[in-house]
Amino acid sequence: MPQSIPPADPHTAFAGHRILAAGPLAEVALAVKRALPAGGDAPVLIFDDLSGKQVDLDLSGDDAAVAERHRPRAALAAPQSQTPPDEAQPRGRGRPRLGVVAREVTLLPRHWDWLGAQPGGASVALRKLVEQARRDNEDRDRLRQRQEAAYRFMSSMAGNLPGFEEATRALYADDQERFARQIADWPRDVRGYAMNLAWPSPRDATAG
Repeated sequence: MPQSIPPADPHTAFAGHRILAAGPLAEVALAVKRALPAGGDAPVLIFDDLSGKQVDLDLSGDDAAVAERHRPRAALAAPQSQTPPDEAQPRGRGRPRLGVVAREVTLLPRHWDWLGAQPGGASVALRKLVEQARRDNEDRDRLRQRQEAAYRFMSSMAGNLPGFEEATRALYADDQERFARQIADWPRDVRGYAMNLAWPSPRDATAG
């Protein structure tokens, strides 16, 4: 059986403690719009599956307008900026031009002296340092991001549920087993969503 592909722009809508809809934001928005006339006292909250943040919907207009309004937008074009001097120099054949954005960097004189002495100059040296730092901290950054996503959701949906504080401690200790024990009595959908934010499956973890 072929493996399903996670949706782009994944979101989940909760009606109270029950999942109402899940999928791309445009589809979730339509599902919420169609469910609202049915009534019900449970508040409807929508969460970004990648960040755990709450999302506000604008459900005015017909279905086509709602869907269009909540489709992912193309990334805004990077603001025009002056090209750093080392990027303005002619390049050898086959060497690609980088999408460089100029921003101010404040360093001590000794830092500039060291950077200026590196092969390729300050810009090249800084890029190499940043890329190395990204590689060195990739796992730690991913851990922090999923912990923050889970905590955002838990604060909105489970702050008054039993075991919240201990579950939070287990989350930031990266203790999945203890976390699962603390949330065992939470509503099923809340429990499952919080667990998947904190410890996503390999497929979900690579989707973002």
